[in-house]
Amino acid sequence: MVDYASNTRAAARARRREAADVASLVRRLDWILIGSVAGVVGYGLWAVAGITRHDVPGDPHYYLTRQIVFVVMGVVCLVAALLVDPQLYRRKWRLIFGGQAFLIAVVFLTSATRGSKRWLDLGFFRFQPSEFGKVLLVLALAGFLAERGRSVPEVRTTLTTVGLGSIPIFLVFLQPDFGTALVYCAAVGAVLFVAGAPWTHVGALLGVAITLAVLILGVLPGAGLPLLKDYQQKRLTGFLHPTSDPGGSTYSITQSKNAIGAGQLRGRGVDNATQTTLNFLPEHHTDFVFASLAEERGFLGAALLLMLYLLVVWRGFRIVALARDPFSAIVAGGLVFALLFQIFVNVGMTMGIAPITGIPLPFVSVGGSSMISNLIAVGLLLAIHVRARGARR
Repeated sequence: MVDYASNTRAAARARRREAADVASLVRRLDWILIGSVAGVVGYGLWAVAGITRHDVPGDPHYYLTRQIVFVVMGVVCLVAALLVDPQLYRRKWRLIFGGQAFLIAVVFLTSATRGSKRWLDLGFFRFQPSEFGKVLLVLALAGFLAERGRSVPEVRTTLTTVGLGSIPIFLVFLQPDFGTALVYCAAVGAVLFVAGAPWTHVGALLGVAITLAVLILGVLPGAGLPLLKDYQQKRLTGFLHPTSDPGGSTYSITQSKNAIGAGQLRGRGVDNATQTTLNFLPEHHTDFVFASLAEERGFLGAALLLMLYLLVVWRGFRIVALARDPFSAIVAGGLVFALLFQIFVNVGMTMGIAPITGIPLPFVSVGGSSMISNLIAVGLLLAIHVRARGARR
């Protein structure tokens, strides 16, 4: 009887401790970040509902239903990432890097889809490993740099980091997926900057990147040694001459700018957005979803989305400053900058101020891999924030 009472009291104390831990975790969450991400996701679902209403005859909610499923899966992954201490990734960075490279390389064994090999089909779920690689690459490089400590400013450390990052970048480039490769490059530069690499190193890497871009897009094709396919070459360089071939290589950007301009201040609405509903604008639910949103909801609707993005990025950079250790700060910086880079390039390419690279608009473009990987990134940011506040207490 005594043992039973003692066990009951111990179980009650354990339940109270668990309840207190859960309450403490909830209090330490960045609710502004959660609210802003929820706002972007919800706004994106509302936008997708209108943009894709006429895409599938007889099923106006086809893409919306799929996107909601992806959001639910992403939220589950977000919670899982929140509950894991980021220090686990620091210790396992080699395993993370190897697993990422393996998954990206496996796609070369699959059949090509629309001229590229980017997808793995598991039967119940078809996903793009390179999208998840954006998160995994940041975790792996952050672990490597955190191990180096005071040797981060050395040239050898910078070159080794670039060498490690070049492996997945090269594999993604071969798929070919030039846009995602650019995101990887931006992530590598961000983690080096946050880790404390000298400005001269970061500037030199930027110069090398610009030189490579000039070689790939201009010098080598002119010499008869193109590294990209002809349609990729024209898509990437078309923004420099947007009126050169409006019926061919620059058709997408021409229709995108027409859609944005047609939206004016308040938008044309779902039924009157002819660029979208009549399929003049290609890929209007993925690559050019921002242009479709601007046509249907106008300047005000597009500006609201950009303000929500600004709020997410601000809270993300705040987490970089609050991080409890260098590894967490590097991870947060890499994830936030990669997110910002994707937003800038996607919105920029719809307006004609950036090349068309196929980078999806985070939390809005239809697609499971992008949605889930971005929500995982948010979960990691929240995990860093929770433990940073716990350490300060």
